[in-house]
Parts: sequence; C-alpha cells; structure tokens
Amino acid sequence: MNAVILAVLVMVVLSLLRVSVVFALVAGALVGGLVGGLSLDQTLEAFNNGVGGGAQVALAYATLGAFAVAISRSGLPDMLANRLITMLGKEATQTHQTRVKMLLLGAVLLVAISSQNAIPVHIAFIPVLIPPLLIVMNRLQLDRRAVACALTFGLTAPYMLLPVGFGAIFLNDILLANLNSAGQPLGLEITRNMVPMAMGIPVGGMAIGLVVALLFSYRGRREYASKDLVTSHAQHTHTPAQPHMLGLVMSGVAIVAALGLQLYSGSMILGGLVGIGLLSMGGIFKWREADDLFTSGMRMMALIGFIMISAAGFAEVMKATGDIDALVTGAFEVFGDNRGVAALVMLLVGLFITLGIGSSFSTIPIIAAIFVPLAVQFGFSPMATVVLVGTAAALGDAGSPASDSTLGPTAGLNVDGQHDHIWDSVVPTFLHYNLPLIAFGWLAAMML
Repeated sequence: MNAVILAVLVMVVLSLLRVSVVFALVAGALVGGLVGGLSLDQTLEAFNNGVGGGAQVALAYATLGAFAVAISRSGLPDMLANRLITMLGKEATQTHQTRVKMLLLGAVLLVAISSQNAIPVHIAFIPVLIPPLLIVMNRLQLDRRAVACALTFGLTAPYMLLPVGFGAIFLNDILLANLNSAGQPLGLEITRNMVPMAMGIPVGGMAIGLVVALLFSYRGRREYASKDLVTSHAQHTHTPAQPHMLGLVMSGVAIVAALGLQLYSGSMILGGLVGIGLLSMGGIFKWREADDLFTSGMRMMALIGFIMISAAGFAEVMKATGDIDALVTGAFEVFGDNRGVAALVMLLVGLFITLGIGSSFSTIPIIAAIFVPLAVQFGFSPMATVVLVGTAAALGDAGSPASDSTLGPTAGLNVDGQHDHIWDSVVPTFLHYNLPLIAFGWLAAMML
C-alpha cells in the first residue's frame, strides 16, 4: 500500500478511536516512513527536521492562552455574559431563544470571516472571543458543533474566494504562482482574475454545508455543565476581583492592542505579550501571579500546540518518502483516461495529502507540480485546473485533525473540557464541508 495513504489511515483511525491526536500523528508518521522505504533513523530524522516548523505556532497558542486567562480574570467576560443573559430574559420563549442563537452564530461567523480578509488576524481572536460566550451558549443549550462549523467556515471559505488578506496569499502568492510555475513548460497560463472566479463554485458548496449544519444538523438543544473557565484548567489561589472601570477599560484596550499589533507585526506572540502587559498595568493581575497565569494558559493550549508540532513532523516524513508522486501516478494508471474519474481521483488524493499535513497553504506546492501536467494531459481547461488544484489543497483544511481551522475552534470551545476535538470539531466540519467540496469541485472541473 502507498505510504501516504497508509499513514493517513493510521492517523485518522486512531484519532476516531479517541487515541490522542499527537500519538496518532507520530504513529502515522512512523508507519508511513517505514513503509515508504525509510529506515527508522531516517524517519525520525525527517520527523525531527519537521517539528521545528510548528514550534512558533505552538508558542503563539500558549501565549494566546495566557492572554485569554488574563482576560477572563478581568470581569469583562462575566459582564458580557450577564448582558447577553439579561437580553435572553428569564422567561424567554423558544422563538426568542432561537433568535438569540442565530444572532450569536451570525456574529461569530462574521468575526471569523473578517479574521481572514478585513482584519486578517486568523485564529488569534478565538481565545479572546469564544470562552466568555460559553456561559451564554450553555444557557441557550446551543450545540457547540454548530459554533465549530461557523468558525471553520469563516476561517477557510474567505481565503478560498476573496483575494484580500490571507486570501491574497492563498490565491495569488501561492495558488496562482505555483500553477503558472508548473504550467509554463506546458504552455498553460493562469491570469489573476481566473482564480477567485474558478473557486466560487466549490465555496458555494461549503456555504450549503454551513446552512445544513446550522439549520438542520445541529439545530437542536445540547446540555453542557456550567464550569468556571479558569479553575477548570488549573488550580490556583487567585480570587478574581470584582469588575471595575479601569480593569474593563484596560481589557478593551488590551484586546484591541493585541489584535492590532498582531496585524501590524504578523506575530501572535508579540500581540499576546503586549496584551498581557496592558492587563497587568490595569491591575487585572499582579506580576507575581504571572507564572500561574502562563501555566493556566499553557495547559489550556498545550494539546493544540503539540498537535501543530507533530503535524509539521508528519508532513516532513510524507515528503521524504517520495510516495506522494507515486500516489498520484498510481491512481491514474488504475483509472485510465476517463476525465470524470481523473477529476475525482485528483480531489481524493488532495484530501488524503492535506488530511495529514493539515494546511492547504503548504499542500499546494506539493500537488501543483504533479496535478498541473496531469490536468493538461487530460484536457482540462485553465479554469478547471485552478479548481482541481485549489479544491484538492483546501479539502483537508476544513476537516483535518491537524488543521488550525479545526484546532482553533477547539481551543476556544474546549476551555471547560466539554468539546471533543475529533467528534465535535473535525467530524462535523469534515461531513459538512469536505463532502460538498468534493461534489462541487468535481462539478466545477467538469463544467468550466
């Protein structure tokens, strides 16, 4: 069996069996490396070379976790929650509760969309925005899987369609550049305006999946226990102070400064540290409590960080085996020259590759060099070639255990330990986004 397929299968099966995702990624990498012809030493060397790529992201998550805990001590989360609960009312009707749910989901969705384009802070907003809202979600008995779907849609669909912010990086700097680089010897030229137009149909499929998730799949009530968001992750002796004007003002300033600095510098670490410093100046916590603060934040985000580190190592091992090329070539040797089957195989291969790597941005350079010559050989148009490569790369981003588009929502929704990463984030987003992406991506490739 192809090493990439076997490695991804091992990782996915172990994850679905509720084995730690970190263990699943390491086990998948070892199996894939050994089956792919690497020795144990070569596999471990490739894995170790790759893990460094995830270290910065892991540290950023830990810093944001500490910032989120500091915000939770300011009294601002409780004030926001109390205001929303007051709006809900003690004797709220079911119709009113449904309206509040939709407004809450709509607000979360708009913020997530803005985080990719209008205010490109990516996942940095999640540890700040989501934990304070969990109290309200519990009161509404809102299914957090719906929130995860809303967040993941907002984190993925905009950069696939809109050439602004992260979309400019994905569509122009990565997708367009790699398509033209691979297509130049073959006479294929893609213009800038083709890319968002071609990706519109697959993104439309994701939009349908979002509607199904919010209005049908996870519309019902789901009960969650009310837990303190700070003490559920760490034992400490700190007693949160009552909200006061200076603390609330400094909380708002810290949030704006953290997000603004991250936007300016591109560093989530720097933004989080400045936010923590401003909260300390506002009297939210004392400097001698900083160790407790960082310990609580790191415990909250530790799993997410280690998953990102392990995923980087997994991706490096898959590249080292050389079986990604063999996976594509072998698939077409089996299915012949049928264009419909060829398009489907390309999408499925992209799904397998991205599920393990967890990033559509880093998948495109791998598959563009392989898919573009095949697309030209099968007679696909330039627009169809854009769809095949872009959709194949984006497939796993919305449903991979190692993707920040699923890890980010889990980081915010699992602050109180009641949101499972695999079954409450990965599986729902896979079903509602990856399946429509395959269907609409295939349809677009055949039509364009």
